[in-house]
Amino acid sequence: MRFDVDPAAAGRRLDHWLHARLPEYSRARIQEWIKSGRVRVNGGGSRASQTIRDGDRIEVEPAELPPLKATAEDIPLTVLYEDASVVAIDKPAGMVVHAGAGVHSGTLVNALLYRFGALSSVAGELRPGIVHRLDRFTSGVLLAAKTDAAHRDLAAQWASRAVEKIYIALVQGQIPHETGRIERPISRDPTRRTRMTARRPQGRAAWTAYRVLRRFDRFTLLEIRLGTGRTHQIRVHLSSVGHPVVGDTLYGAQSQPALGRYFLHAQRIRFRSPATGEVVVVESPLPPDLESWLTTQAPF
Repeated sequence: MRFDVDPAAAGRRLDHWLHARLPEYSRARIQEWIKSGRVRVNGGGSRASQTIRDGDRIEVEPAELPPLKATAEDIPLTVLYEDASVVAIDKPAGMVVHAGAGVHSGTLVNALLYRFGALSSVAGELRPGIVHRLDRFTSGVLLAAKTDAAHRDLAAQWASRAVEKIYIALVQGQIPHETGRIERPISRDPTRRTRMTARRPQGRAAWTAYRVLRRFDRFTLLEIRLGTGRTHQIRVHLSSVGHPVVGDTLYGAQSQPALGRYFLHAQRIRFRSPATGEVVVVESPLPPDLESWLTTQAPF
């Protein structure tokens, strides 16, 4: 395939521009073509991040990549709840939910496949059973669907906001009110693509409610209730009001080497079981590392 860059596209990244021209292929796949030499700019080599110019001739030699598929790995799991339709796992901090961004093994999905075998296929072969996610360094309750019917049922509950999700977060500083609600749209940060932002008027609607559980000299312990489930939502919203999650350096918090991660835990989830129709509440206790670190903090 051959393309000529027009003046309107000048200044864009090569991989972004090609993805816009070839939307049927993922950007990751296009970047792999560039890396393997299948994309040439004016007859020469190319880089995904390079800036294209007016009049550049882009040649693309497509190649299909082998389909990615998660495999079973013998990794310990703590099961908090299980029935014929769903399993609730106590995810440890540091475990990635599914493969991606350079992580191909040691994920929650790998562990689930070893423990349970077949899971829902609705989310694809790379994410079997995965209905929702937790960030890598967020610990706590996570649900996985065993069957496609259960997956669709749970997805409908999420879409209608019938699922209740409660988190525990320790944030920097003293939040002035005992309760509050943050309602700001969330979008991808245009300058740092690994971050999200709540400082732009455009984005997906999101709200986060909180109440103070305990105050420390330099920190505030919060119970968080989510009304929506956007990427990095709690971390972004709390940072946007000047109280980033303790240890979350990506969103402006001071480093806490003794803690070893940011202080965010998915404590409780409430949903209706697709198998029984009954309301189920699953709780995960605050992990020992977070409990222990709290004991070292001076009270307010």
